Amino acid sequence: MFDFLLKIFIKDYDKTENKDVRSKYGIFSSIVGVICNVILAGIKLLAGILSGSIAIIADAINNISDAGSAVVSFVSFKIASKPADRDHPFGHARIEYVASLIVSFLILSVGFDFFTDSAKKIFNPSLIERVDVTAVTIIILSASIFIKLWLGLFYSVIGKKINSSVIKASALDSLSDCISTAAVLACSVIILLTDLVIVDAIVGLAVSVMILVAGIRILNETKNSILGEAPVDETVAEIKRIVGEYPEIIDIHDLMVHNYGPSNYIASFHAEVNGEDDIYVLHDTIDNVERRIGNDLGILCTIHLDPIAINDETVQHYKQIAIDAAGRIDPKISVHDFRVVTGNTHTNLIFDIVLPFESKLSEKEASELLTSEIQSIEENLFCVITVDRG
Repeated sequence: MFDFLLKIFIKDYDKTENKDVRSKYGIFSSIVGVICNVILAGIKLLAGILSGSIAIIADAINNISDAGSAVVSFVSFKIASKPADRDHPFGHARIEYVASLIVSFLILSVGFDFFTDSAKKIFNPSLIERVDVTAVTIIILSASIFIKLWLGLFYSVIGKKINSSVIKASALDSLSDCISTAAVLACSVIILLTDLVIVDAIVGLAVSVMILVAGIRILNETKNSILGEAPVDETVAEIKRIVGEYPEIIDIHDLMVHNYGPSNYIASFHAEVNGEDDIYVLHDTIDNVERRIGNDLGILCTIHLDPIAINDETVQHYKQIAIDAAGRIDPKISVHDFRVVTGNTHTNLIFDIVLPFESKLSEKEASELLTSEIQSIEENLFCVITVDRG
């Protein structure tokens, strides 16, 4: 059903990797969201005013905030579709994360207002007005659950197709709204059958808590995208798969993937190669790998060439000493960029290590421990260690 709608309203709907098509997806989903939420807010507000139910009015105001969120989403996709310029050389796609923040703040604001209002009425029941629930109220709430469920599934499909954080946030919010409206419906049925109006304030409080939880969840996910996250395992595996097809590259390290908005990634890493091979051949290989990663994964990649002495027995001997020593400290520590400078009185081992984020050792402690371990093997070895976290 969703594909049928997309085929009607979006030209080339199956080419989701195209930035113009992606923008059309976002704009279309935003328009659908505004229409559905305005309709829901209108009928719920009418039902809430007629019945005097704070829970129904809270649910209606939540839909109004959702409509506002859809408008924010619409504006963000319009801005995100703008091409790169001198002030924004990586484009404007990160505006979606800003939009997600605005959506989360709107949700949290609505949730907090109704939390305090419902709490006041629970602790002071005299503030609760009479609630008149009718069969029409039940029908309106039941219909709104199905509409919101459809909208949540619609957002979910769109969010997955174009990998949009703001639409995924709207999907999560819509599906949580289904639960809150179901709670309001149950409350209305109880009031209709028992006339226990205190239930209205209790359910209003529960709905507000659900709204707050949804807002915090969206805020947390968006915060991670803005601060920067480690590349997902699938991306790392795909990059390593492509690199593995080129035997000239021995190993890679210091892989970083920067996110400048959905479908806008920039990556870099170091590639270890045999220092005795032809530099022009190696440079051509690096160019080919960068091109493959760009074409296959849509990632703009820059690769740093690290020549290593794989046929030098002395270097390999000392490197193995360093690897074994690192393994005794923490099996997860890796060694790379290894060089040896031999002198008359001592030998310098110059290399980098990757210290796991979960390690309790500081960078200084790790370096000192590793130096001590290596010197316990040969005391004339001096270490110059660069510690990276990974």
